[in-house]
Amino acid sequence: MQRIQLGRSDLRVTPICLGTMTFGEQVDEPTAHDILDHAVARGIDFLDTAEMYAVPARKETFGATETILGHWFAKNPGLRQKLTLATKVAGPSRGMPWVREGAGMTAADIVASCEGSLRRLQTDVIDLYQIHWPERNVPAFGTMYYDPTKERTQTSIHEQLEALAGLVKAGKVRYIGLSNETPYGVHEFVRLAEQHDLPRVATVQNVYCLISRALENGLDETMHRLDVSLLAYSPLGFGLLTGKYDASGIEGPDAPKDGRIARYESVRKQRWGRPEALAAARRYNQLARDHDMTPARLALAFCYTKWQVASTIIGVTTKAQLDEDLDAWGTTLSPELLAEIDRIRWELRDPAN
Repeated sequence: MQRIQLGRSDLRVTPICLGTMTFGEQVDEPTAHDILDHAVARGIDFLDTAEMYAVPARKETFGATETILGHWFAKNPGLRQKLTLATKVAGPSRGMPWVREGAGMTAADIVASCEGSLRRLQTDVIDLYQIHWPERNVPAFGTMYYDPTKERTQTSIHEQLEALAGLVKAGKVRYIGLSNETPYGVHEFVRLAEQHDLPRVATVQNVYCLISRALENGLDETMHRLDVSLLAYSPLGFGLLTGKYDASGIEGPDAPKDGRIARYESVRKQRWGRPEALAAARRYNQLARDHDMTPARLALAFCYTKWQVASTIIGVTTKAQLDEDLDAWGTTLSPELLAEIDRIRWELRDPAN
């Protein structure tokens, strides 16, 4: 795989990134280390995590994923310098008081969170430090509409950038990014950075998959024109686009019990648990079978080949899943198949937005 540049930074990474939010919940530490070893052996040099992981978020597993990664780096001296490491500072509390005191995300919170991540990761520097979700009120994680009456901002974007600039100046962070952002947010972060000579965001990490393509409704133009790269997460729609729930549904007696969406009520209450999301996934999954490929291969190839995507974040619980995801690289989708995908989207839109 040819490495790609992230935004205007000098970070060059593989177009597939290993996401790690299952480590510490579904995946124990020895298994996580085996998966990491295998990913590196297969050529992956880009890892993504977050301070709030593992997922689903619980007080008992807060910081567990970063800790597991830190232990792995300690076991493999010299490897850290060969990899691009991304992590995230949690936005304002979403029912997670164990992340920090208070409901906001102050400049001091950003600094303290970074220090905590550095300790857990056992590293001196974070290559890409991302804001996990906006500090201001935005429609995210399945919320459909912006509601100005729910504005809660306490720390301006300018203040957030100044805090991040301090971390960059101190050598603790190389570049910054955003996650779960909107076109307005990306524009403001870039505008203020350029106006005040502050760090410019290199990336936005947003959901992008066959059943959730809202990014193509304007955010893709924003990112293209501003030279900000997309890190696409949930390319398999939280497992819906693997086909494993096609026959059983996500809550039936025969539903697979190992997936996050089946195991955790908090996940089912978000966008992935909507009946419309499963109905759309079934259509895409059958389309894949009609074209002699697995549903996962179609879903991954869609992300791997879209011009909007710089690097696709894959999350796995086994080495076999990792191999399946990596082996999908290089799959091409014919113009006729892409047209069929768009016909389904025209009919069913984006039910997991």
